[in-house]
Amino acid sequence: MLRPRVIVCLDVKDGRVVKGTQFKNLRDVGDPVELAQRYEQEGADEIVYLDVSASKEARGTLLDVVRRTAETLFIPLTVGGGVRSADDIGPLLRAGADKISVNSAAVRDPELLSVGAERFGSQCVVASIDAARNGDMWRCYTHGGSTPTDLDAVAWAYECAERGAGEILLTSIDQDGARTGYNLPLTAAVSDRVSVPVIASGGAGRAEHLRDAFTEGHASAALVAGILHDGLTTVGELKSRLTAWGIDVRPSGPAEGHER
Repeated sequence: MLRPRVIVCLDVKDGRVVKGTQFKNLRDVGDPVELAQRYEQEGADEIVYLDVSASKEARGTLLDVVRRTAETLFIPLTVGGGVRSADDIGPLLRAGADKISVNSAAVRDPELLSVGAERFGSQCVVASIDAARNGDMWRCYTHGGSTPTDLDAVAWAYECAERGAGEILLTSIDQDGARTGYNLPLTAAVSDRVSVPVIASGGAGRAEHLRDAFTEGHASAALVAGILHDGLTTVGELKSRLTAWGIDVRPSGPAEGHER
């Protein structure tokens, strides 16, 4: 079994890290390369870059950011946003990404997951799912949470894993930026349905929320962003609390042994 991971997410727009609430009201919080290095030093197990603008110009900007980050980062780097086909995966991996996250394009063409997994390996393909409560289901959304689909998040997560995705990045739109905790019922429902690791995302406000994601949500990893960007806590402090609660996270501090 893999140890529970603490993953730091950096939303990148036009070469800068931004943060908002429910995918809106974005504000600038810093340089992505500098922040990635800082969070690695604090003990982050992985870094996720999400390109929230995803235009052709932004794609070129993100490739440059990935290259500069990969030169100094020793922990795994996942990159998502703007991946439209399997042909977009190769350039990002060659730029230094370890994994590629896909959402909208996979909903439009689920074969993207199968082709990507066959061509590059399941370990490189992360299915990103943005979901919000809708009646008695969690509905999947695409295009940065702006476009509803008819897909049920739990069923879609299962299909993604069956098609070759090696991991599920599950974001609760309802909880995003609220800092009131992850959506535990959604996270548990997906984690219990799929055979691949699930990353809980959206809602982290304090260490207890990460603990609950691992224990009640059955998540393999917890994604953190705003509370770190705003200086409310550090990765090291979060891991220290988790360790005290008996959660077997990796020790905080500079990562060792990850080879690009």
